[in-house]
Amino acid sequence: MCRGVLNSMKPSQSEKRIRSQWDKKKIYEPDIAKAKRPFYNLMMFPYPSAEGLHIGGVRTFTGIDMYGRFKRMQGYDVFEPIGLDGFGIHSENYAMKIKAHPMRLAGKTEKRFYEQLAVIGNGFAWNERLETYDPDYYKWTQWIFIQLYKNGLAYRKKALVNWCPSCLTVLSDEQVVSGECERCGTAVVKKDLEQWFFRITKYAERMLRNLDTIDWSENIKMAQRNWIGKSDGAEIDFKILGAKERIRVFTTRPDTLFGATYMVLAPEHPLVSALEEKIENRAEVSRYVRDAKKKSEMERTREEKEKTGVLLRGVKALNPANGEGIPVFIADYVLAGYGTGAIMAVPAHDKRDFQFANQFKLPIRMVVCPHYPEKTCPVLDTAYEGQGHLVDSGKFNGMKSEDAKKEITGFVGGTLKTTYRLRDWLISRQRYWGPPIPMIHCERCGIVPVPEKDLPVKLPFIKDFQPKGKGESPLASLKSFYQVKCPQCKGKARRETDVSDTFLDSAWYFFRYLDIKNKKNIFDATRVKKWLPVDMYIGGAEHSVLHLLYTRFITMVLKDIGLISFEEPFKKFRAHGLITKDGAKMSKSKGNVVSPDAYFSKYGADVMRMYLAFLAPLSEGGDFRDAGISGITRFLLRVRKLFKTFDKNKKSSPNLQKVVHRSIKKVTEDLESLRYNTAISQLMIFLSEMEKSEEVAKDNIIIFLKLLAPFAPFAAEELWQKLNGKKIVPSIHTSEWPTYDPRYLEDSTYVLVIQVNGKIRDQVDVPMVISQKDVEALVETREKIKPWIFGKKIKKIIFVPKKLINIVV
Repeated sequence: MCRGVLNSMKPSQSEKRIRSQWDKKKIYEPDIAKAKRPFYNLMMFPYPSAEGLHIGGVRTFTGIDMYGRFKRMQGYDVFEPIGLDGFGIHSENYAMKIKAHPMRLAGKTEKRFYEQLAVIGNGFAWNERLETYDPDYYKWTQWIFIQLYKNGLAYRKKALVNWCPSCLTVLSDEQVVSGECERCGTAVVKKDLEQWFFRITKYAERMLRNLDTIDWSENIKMAQRNWIGKSDGAEIDFKILGAKERIRVFTTRPDTLFGATYMVLAPEHPLVSALEEKIENRAEVSRYVRDAKKKSEMERTREEKEKTGVLLRGVKALNPANGEGIPVFIADYVLAGYGTGAIMAVPAHDKRDFQFANQFKLPIRMVVCPHYPEKTCPVLDTAYEGQGHLVDSGKFNGMKSEDAKKEITGFVGGTLKTTYRLRDWLISRQRYWGPPIPMIHCERCGIVPVPEKDLPVKLPFIKDFQPKGKGESPLASLKSFYQVKCPQCKGKARRETDVSDTFLDSAWYFFRYLDIKNKKNIFDATRVKKWLPVDMYIGGAEHSVLHLLYTRFITMVLKDIGLISFEEPFKKFRAHGLITKDGAKMSKSKGNVVSPDAYFSKYGADVMRMYLAFLAPLSEGGDFRDAGISGITRFLLRVRKLFKTFDKNKKSSPNLQKVVHRSIKKVTEDLESLRYNTAISQLMIFLSEMEKSEEVAKDNIIIFLKLLAPFAPFAAEELWQKLNGKKIVPSIHTSEWPTYDPRYLEDSTYVLVIQVNGKIRDQVDVPMVISQKDVEALVETREKIKPWIFGKKIKKIIFVPKKLINIVV
């Protein structure tokens, strides 16, 4: 009999000893250059909170690790690297809050985060870790910026941009959620600033098309489709009476052109300034423009908001469809950054236009009728936005609205066009804690990239790193940083003082993991070809149009400039669910953020890993409650108790073979689909059956431990080594994953339901292969059935094999 293995040490002490063994044997360090079956297993780049790791992050990290351990035991060379996305506003804001310097704070944060990550039991390839604030890393982030510039994909221009009054920096469109800063929740306003942009819009159609083929969570693909926002429509010009300027609009409904009864310009539209001499109420218009700029995009576009606007007195446009003169307004529900910043307003067929027209007593003319010609359309009490046939549209009357789109566009000299909601990626930030943008401004030569031999442009230590809110980075106050010579003419020049968005740092990190020590190139092409794209990627759905969109863009660019041969970064992406605490989303303001430290110290990594996995499928959320942890603790104690009592000399029990092979199949399939909760449920069934059996053999224990290993790696390793006594054996985590025998999955019997006149009267176990004749003979002998059929005429017998028999009397 095997001796007991109930451990008297604290779980954390035992696990530390096993971690040391793993590190010594380097079982999680694949040979990147020579791996035969490479499998890149990756979690979304962790952004290290200065407060440390929280329990939701632990669930994500251990969730991807369970999948990696499973793949390793299936014979793959699994690469599971780790690093820190440490630049950015979040870390900088925290540094200001505690009156620390972000450059000094980074070292402390890094130490604490890695200490916490070491405890959770993941098979990290620690030798390849990287941090984005390491100059050896951001040298190549800057190099990527330069390649984008050289290929016409990075440019600088003055633009109306999103400004966070709290973070004192610009934000990309993707970093504005419902009109608020995605970092701090402050309402975003608009500012005119000179900024750097990446031409992500050039890749809009390509990114949209590829969504049909990549194996990603469907909700992520849908979010990206909606964000890219492809629209087919037409560009149409409206003449302005007495002026050379024209108002160009983009509309998806050129079929409604005859119903355009007024026009609206965004308050920031350049025509407002260009037509200043014609505008009779200039003071009123100027006030409205000034007030509109103070509002967030969300405030301006809320559907329930009462519409506001100002008529441009003295300005009239001509409807090109019928020559009608129509008024022109400015209104803040029209945004300068979308479409052309101007609309033809068709109140009968657009809800917002309908609301505006009612408030300003403007004509509402129906030109698309859903039931023409059967009956006359009634007076509208709301806008009709559907399809139909044209009415009150001149020679196009009676035409289907879909057909009329092309015909009317041609009739007025418009152009059919496809547009996208996606806007270019605003990349520059007026903050300190980020990689300096590697560009130089020369009065004689213009914008000149920093020579690649001079990279990295190191972020200098400056004592006063706080943002000033003046539209420029704190680096603009450091002459020794910004005063440089032009690389081309050697004359006086000024270094760019903005830093790049932290999302650029994280858009390419998975490439660098494969070759962190390469000083000459961003990465080795041979290694990248062997390991990429990433095989499994898991992360948060909240980054669907941030990180996940940007990584796709940068990967496509790297392909186009000839560095790689593929254009999608991740073969498979799965979004994880969010953990709540007592039914509420975890947040610092609510004081319900769970730190894992005390839990891991008290219960150990195995218990916490399994508890978090048992809450729900990884793709779904779960509620963290202390009471649920005890069930997993008891389960692992029962595993140890069973291990203590089994007889290693016994052969595999025939009575257990069915549950053994069903467990192999179930756990394998659930691991593949990230349904860890049901895999653990099956392990509990497996354990219960072994506890009830008097013939638990070593073969049963071996299979059980292997199935347990991804979830409880320390306990599985410890028991595996004890199972082999003094014999030195490789880690269980490099052993072969078990396979099931289909013969054991087949049932030899089934429960036959016996009905009389459609009502269940009895049930009985019968052989799978029993015939209808034998079933009928059996039914006649059943005591519960005799009273219902005795002396009665049987009209019909309905037999459904492997289910039921119904006797109709």
